[in-house]
Amino acid sequence: MIALPRPLQQSAGARRKVIGFGMALAFISYLDRACISQAAPMIARDLHFNTIQMGYIFSAFGLTYAAMEIPSGWLIDRFGPRLVLTRVVLCWSLFTAATGLAWNFASMLTARLLFGAGEAGCFPGLAKTFSNWLPTEERARAEGWKACSARWGAGAAPLLVVALYASLGWRVTFVLFGAVGFVWAGFFYCLFRNRPSRGDAIAARRPPWGIFLRSWSARALCIQWFCHFYGFYFYVTWLPTYLLQARGVALKHSAVLSGLPLLSAGCGCLFAGYLLPPTARRWGVARARKAFAYAAYGGAALFLLLFTSIHDPNLAMMVMSLSSFVVELSAPVTWTTAMDLGGESVGLLTGMMNTLGHLGGSIAPTIIGWLLAASGNNWNIAFYASAALYAVGGLCWVAIDPVTRLDGPATV
Repeated sequence: MIALPRPLQQSAGARRKVIGFGMALAFISYLDRACISQAAPMIARDLHFNTIQMGYIFSAFGLTYAAMEIPSGWLIDRFGPRLVLTRVVLCWSLFTAATGLAWNFASMLTARLLFGAGEAGCFPGLAKTFSNWLPTEERARAEGWKACSARWGAGAAPLLVVALYASLGWRVTFVLFGAVGFVWAGFFYCLFRNRPSRGDAIAARRPPWGIFLRSWSARALCIQWFCHFYGFYFYVTWLPTYLLQARGVALKHSAVLSGLPLLSAGCGCLFAGYLLPPTARRWGVARARKAFAYAAYGGAALFLLLFTSIHDPNLAMMVMSLSSFVVELSAPVTWTTAMDLGGESVGLLTGMMNTLGHLGGSIAPTIIGWLLAASGNNWNIAFYASAALYAVGGLCWVAIDPVTRLDGPATV
């Protein structure tokens, strides 16, 4: 029998293990979300789905994910990330595997809806974990690595799907991806504790719903995350189809090009995670966070507009990748701001933030499908809409106070 290590205790090494758990979870999460994008042409062919139906299937995950984020965030604050994250991973892994068993539109839509509901709470759970375990000065780097792992998980999905599809088909590929989460959940439940000093003790407090709902900072933080994910979800849903239909890129080459924006997005997260702390020490935390956010959303909008005017697919994807790199400068900024504003109720606040964020992600694929149907497959219309929303996301930071805690002290 293999002896498992003792549950994590507080030390620099233990904190690195906590970050490692978070990175692995973020990678698996986005791997499972994004694998459907590269498989979409095969799924549509085998199950006879049209463009509008594929838009609904792409949107299904984000819809139920958004609907369940606030309840899941509250459960994380109430019962702790150990129990809730274990449930989250087991549920989403089950329905990732179930995607491979779908036989028609209704069964596929149901599997994706349940997949989204199951995964809700993943990132609020990680925010609560980092808030409990990491000192303030380590959180930006941890968030950079976590967000980077998520984007690289999404970037790896097209390559893995193409590699596995050739020998196993898309159905078995989904089952294998689902199995990975069960392994993570087992190790996490055995080794992790909610807090380094109090084990699984949880603070008992009344959720500050009204405070968050009345706060301009909280509301603007949620709106900018809506804008962020509206643009991001193109990369994990429609991008392979766009490359095939609009750019005439072959399937294997499109798997490489599809991964570029997500690879560069991960690099942007890491860049911000490491550059933000020294910038904050020099400029002050509030000024540094706002500057990163303005640069992120403004730069992303400009690069995306430039992308639409470039005809060479390889050069165009390089410019799109610059857009995704720049916009992800906002990811560590957003999550560390949410930790500071949320305090002991960070699960609830990040649940609210991710609800609106993934509402943007859930409606984007369907809106793109409608725009394509209405415009005779004019893809540039979709990119103009994303650029406009990026600009709105940048403007939201005018209203955000990124350092003042909104909730009161906890009682245990």
